[in-house]
Amino acid sequence: MAFKHGVTINEQATSVLAPVQATSGIPFVVGTAPVHLASAAAPVNTPVLAFTYAEAIAALGYSDNWDDYTLCEFIRSHFALYGMAPMILVNVLDPSKHKTTTDPAPVQVLNRTAVIKVEGVLLQTLSVKSTDGSTTYKKDADYTAAFNDEGHVLITTKGSAVAVASLQVAYDKLDPGAVTANDVIGGVTLEGQYTGFELINQVYPRFGILPDLVLAPGWSHDPMVAAVMKAKAGNINGNFKAMALTDIDPVQKYTDAGKWKSDNNYTGSLQIPAYPMLTLGDKRYHYSTQLAGLIAQTDTANGGIPFASPSNKALQADGTALANGTEQFLGIDQASYLNSLGIMTALNLGTSGWRSWGNNTGAFPSVTDPKDSFIPIRRMFNWIGNSLILTYMQKVDDPMNKRLIAAVTDSVNIWLNGLTTSGALLGGRVEFLESENPNTSLMAGKVTFHVFITPPGPAQEINFLLEYDTTYLSTLAA
Repeated sequence: MAFKHGVTINEQATSVLAPVQATSGIPFVVGTAPVHLASAAAPVNTPVLAFTYAEAIAALGYSDNWDDYTLCEFIRSHFALYGMAPMILVNVLDPSKHKTTTDPAPVQVLNRTAVIKVEGVLLQTLSVKSTDGSTTYKKDADYTAAFNDEGHVLITTKGSAVAVASLQVAYDKLDPGAVTANDVIGGVTLEGQYTGFELINQVYPRFGILPDLVLAPGWSHDPMVAAVMKAKAGNINGNFKAMALTDIDPVQKYTDAGKWKSDNNYTGSLQIPAYPMLTLGDKRYHYSTQLAGLIAQTDTANGGIPFASPSNKALQADGTALANGTEQFLGIDQASYLNSLGIMTALNLGTSGWRSWGNNTGAFPSVTDPKDSFIPIRRMFNWIGNSLILTYMQKVDDPMNKRLIAAVTDSVNIWLNGLTTSGALLGGRVEFLESENPNTSLMAGKVTFHVFITPPGPAQEINFLLEYDTTYLSTLAA
């Protein structure tokens, strides 16, 4: 030991840890994008983190053709209608695989300009020749090519082609119809590449952001896709949990929606089935798309804590419809019927406008445990669990002694007390119970803390009892 003379200082780690609160309302969305319109190299099966509308469009492109390019619907809704950010997007439309090759065809040139009125043209594959095919024109030297506002290719002639009246063009173009549910579901290739929903496990390691909403608008009414979404929501990176926002097939009548939900197993506690589609102007949105924005908006209004239900909140909609455009006008009795089957829907409440309606996860009505049946309670369990993992991962492999037990119990109780004071919990505590920590577990390095929490449930039924009171008849004689 070194000789010391005087005053010395030693530092010790703080016993009470500041909580690392999990983010809430962060969507992870898989679908197709018009990558031919992207200003950067188009990513395929790569998570894209976007904080702004401009970032999302630059990375993936944008088109109003939402049937073919499903991610565009979500980008438009989340940024433009709800003003929420960020989002994580995965495009599975692969230009090297999901494409078709066109035969050479003539295109008229007017005022040195020719327009290819086709969507999805891959510019790098464009071949421009003279009408008879004898001369191949060179890009930049004889012509320039760019997309116009409609997403069509605009060819401007110059050089040796400046005076031609027509051109012969050929190209490859995207074929969104070639994308299948298996592409969206994804997996791991023989080369070890992750695709589709398998990429959700890369989000936190890549960006340090934990998504808690899982979506695939335009695909989630496929039972195979929904089943994978539900599975992924319950096991992100082997630890974390999220909610899968899934659409009931919007071709179904409302009277058939409940049976369809049951038959296709949209019955998970980490799943919110929604029905039908929402309309705004001439656009139709999958309910799951707007539900993600509504949840993020509600969480943000409550300090990022998901204790409030997304039900009875204002939607950005002017109606509801089936997939074929048939308008739906559900009354509160019909909406309540859907709610009783664990399906979220929408109502027009007059001066309040169109509002979301429903508090239950897909597990309801077969499961009535509030922890698994009420959306806000289920999300609070997810959020508190995710937060505990993020906070106490730093304590893994520390010496298992009384100081560790005290550090965890003290800091968790302080945090839960704060949540209780703010109204996010009715109450909560953590205990280290001897009965849950037998010697055999402690010898193996396993320690268990029991967390008791009671998030507030939604007041989904408010009753007023009206009674005729005869005592007030005495006022007639007064």
